[in-house]
Amino acid sequence: MGNALILFVRKPELGKVKTRLAATIGNEKALAIYEELLQHTFEITQSLSFLKFVFYVNAIEHNDLWRAEGFIKRLQSDADLGGKMKDAFAEVIQEGYEKVVIIGSDCFQLTTAIIQQAFELLNKNEIVIGPANDGGYYLLGMKKLYGFIFDNKKWSTETVFGDTVQDLKKYNVSFTTLPILTDVDTEEDWQLSKKD
Repeated sequence: MGNALILFVRKPELGKVKTRLAATIGNEKALAIYEELLQHTFEITQSLSFLKFVFYVNAIEHNDLWRAEGFIKRLQSDADLGGKMKDAFAEVIQEGYEKVVIIGSDCFQLTTAIIQQAFELLNKNEIVIGPANDGGYYLLGMKKLYGFIFDNKKWSTETVFGDTVQDLKKYNVSFTTLPILTDVDTEEDWQLSKKD
């Protein structure tokens, strides 16, 4: 069935998004930045010709950015971040998609071209990873479910990318990486990501 893109998003609610950012710039500014990040994510994915699955936390929003054609709405499972991603991949892969890539809505530097590149790299690799400069990753792609990738990780810490690479080497799974980009979690990240 070809390609599918998974997007992990949150409803933009005051005091509930970008809490680390809000700690230094306040809830209103943090919400405005998250809304800008959502808009950016929508713009870079809208033109992609394959289906996009938007996975929400807690509840699906019906009248928002993602009501556009080509976006299918789903609900994230009730697990930790690793479990949520594993379940989302399992769901979409079970539906018959051959190459599946997941992104969040935190990377202002992510482009349509990088997402397309990720799918192309899956022609010759089992896994593609987009490392973030905070030690995590902004993108992950695979052709079948490698559940171990999501197990025993300290999510939202600087060890995630390194631990993932270690596991892939341990299980002898071919992988490649994309350019390092900035995920926006702090005020400094936001300044960095706007410099381009």
